[in-house]
Amino acid sequence: MAEVMSMEDIRTEAARLNIDLSGVDWNSIRLPPGEDCGIKSDDDDLNEEDSLEFDAGFGNIIIVDNLPVVPREKFEKLEGVVRKIYSQIGVIKENGLWMPVDEDTGKTRGYCFIEYNTPQEAELAKEKTNGYKLDRAHIFAVNMFDEIDRFMKVPDEWAPPESRPYTPGENLQRWLTDEKGRDQFVIRAGSDTEVLWNDARQVKADPVYKRPFWTESFVQWSPLGTYLATVHRQGAAVWGGATTFNRLMRYAHPQVKLIDFSPGEKYLVTYSSHEPSNPRDTHRVVLNIFDVRTGKVMRDFKGSADEFAIGGTGGFTGVSWPVFKWGGGKEDKYFARMGKNVISVYDTESFGLIDKKSIKVENVMDFSWSPTDSIFALFVPELGGGNQPARVSLFQIPSKVELRQKNLFSVSDCKMYWQSNGEYLAVKVDRYTKTKKSTYTGFELFRIKERDIPIEVFELDNKNDKVISFAWEPKGHRFAVIHGDNPRPDVSFYSVKGGKVTKLTTLKQKQANALFWSPSGRFINLAGLKGFNGQLEFYNVDELETMATAEHFMATDIEWDPTGRYVATSVTSVHEMENGFNIWSFNGKLLYRILKDHFFQFLWRPRPPSFLSPEKEEEIFKNLKKYSKKYDVQDQDISVLLSEQDREKRKQLKDDWERWVNEWKRYHEQEKMERQMLRDGEASDVEEEYEAKEIEVEELLDVSEEIIQDA
Repeated sequence: MAEVMSMEDIRTEAARLNIDLSGVDWNSIRLPPGEDCGIKSDDDDLNEEDSLEFDAGFGNIIIVDNLPVVPREKFEKLEGVVRKIYSQIGVIKENGLWMPVDEDTGKTRGYCFIEYNTPQEAELAKEKTNGYKLDRAHIFAVNMFDEIDRFMKVPDEWAPPESRPYTPGENLQRWLTDEKGRDQFVIRAGSDTEVLWNDARQVKADPVYKRPFWTESFVQWSPLGTYLATVHRQGAAVWGGATTFNRLMRYAHPQVKLIDFSPGEKYLVTYSSHEPSNPRDTHRVVLNIFDVRTGKVMRDFKGSADEFAIGGTGGFTGVSWPVFKWGGGKEDKYFARMGKNVISVYDTESFGLIDKKSIKVENVMDFSWSPTDSIFALFVPELGGGNQPARVSLFQIPSKVELRQKNLFSVSDCKMYWQSNGEYLAVKVDRYTKTKKSTYTGFELFRIKERDIPIEVFELDNKNDKVISFAWEPKGHRFAVIHGDNPRPDVSFYSVKGGKVTKLTTLKQKQANALFWSPSGRFINLAGLKGFNGQLEFYNVDELETMATAEHFMATDIEWDPTGRYVATSVTSVHEMENGFNIWSFNGKLLYRILKDHFFQFLWRPRPPSFLSPEKEEEIFKNLKKYSKKYDVQDQDISVLLSEQDREKRKQLKDDWERWVNEWKRYHEQEKMERQMLRDGEASDVEEEYEAKEIEVEELLDVSEEIIQDA
């Protein structure tokens, strides 16, 4: 076996041989057959563990069963009917339709083989026609040829599966028991993915786990922080733990592009898009919903990109993402998608449509679930040139009862914002003026938990102000709005407590275009991203005062840690310079900074909800000084330790300086005789002891001889 070298050794050896690694085409390197350089591939156990079988060359062939059995004189007619049905789905190869004939009777055998150009067309044909009713006596049963091949390999005699001894795995919540109460985060830079502790009291990031080429595109934490998902060409995988991050499960989905967890981490949705064989056709989309723990596919959805291009915020090839939105809170009871004039709601018991039918809503444009309850809000724009007003409606699931409806007039655009506890829904409505030449903004506030769901209409002091950003306070009753048309807009804070909207304050002319509330409320970061070059203002909404202002030049992303104690700002590789991240305290003190070339991602590890009741949390907050005494002592010890480390560092710097000075004094003394010789025997090195003398030197520059003749 070949000698194994680390990447650092390779770089060192390349530098010694004067080889520029950036010019090396790594894809052109081929290992000898059977050589793996001693590195076990993550994919080696794909077949061993999961017994997955891949395309063996017959993935584009389907078998259609339950065809009519007909004599030879009706053979051509039956073939024409079958060809007409299946040629609408994809291109059938030349001589790609074959119906076996019984030699004894001269009749067809009741099934046929159809060969398409691509496996995607064959899969679509199976999906669309399995169960197709040709007539009352003939209902098609369609299978992939590869599936039949596997069925034929089933042994005749049953053998019990091999039993394996149970080995307990790592407690996946152990990271929550960190004695220092720290939080973890994951970063991606270059080819490396790394998980670290945020050790803010030690003013550093403490490494936990690092792995090169861990993912092929991005990583994603599950909503409760239990799993870290990675994405690969063969599918997705989840990893877990506090320090080891072992792989827990794989989800086979070739060419997966996007993934999405359900809020309770029970299910994982994977998405892929495939090029059509006919350039005029749209991309083919495949969506799988996996059980996270077992890896079983609970439901799959396949079709053209056009079928999944409605709703969501963005995706690939025109498909909006996420395709499915989850409802019912952390219990993962329901998921839904929006189609043309319908909203399809599925339950996770059967993974089928509730009541086996979708909710018909003419021209529906958007919908959004409550974060906590089985309620969703939908928006329908104006119809019939304004004769039928726009509306926002609330629906209860699974009853599909409409709880509340509000008609809206002269609507240009509408956006919905749920408060994190599902207590309030704010609907931002942009309306046309009477002249239709401009718009103004207002808000409809739904109080979801109150009787009959009262609605309050609310407008800014200047309703013509453009609304740049809106954000609810998590678990609270306040919200913030950035508004105005000036280069420096205003920021206003409001409260909805007490049954009415009350303005708290307005901050004039701020360099801000984004709002980031602390997860625990109370504090907010007013951020100026993009054109404002990373301006930051840390604001206390309880006291209505600015705690600090700062700047992270060219910052692209801002994220609070799940406890609301720290803020991370980062500059990703969209900028070529200053890539890396800063960690700040909640009140705006810069704790530490780490620079990373080719920096791609920074993600805090989410925490699950607290088991404490709101009353207990309130009691702890009121008696925080009593509970914090223990930690004040620890903080004091750490402060002393850091001061001692700082003194040691300064002492080390001083010792290094003195060592350097003494070394140069020694060199100076060794060269004394040589300097004296250069000064013609003058012994002193002190310039003030020198005597300046003027010396006249006669120098013969030229001699010329001229002969003078007598007159």
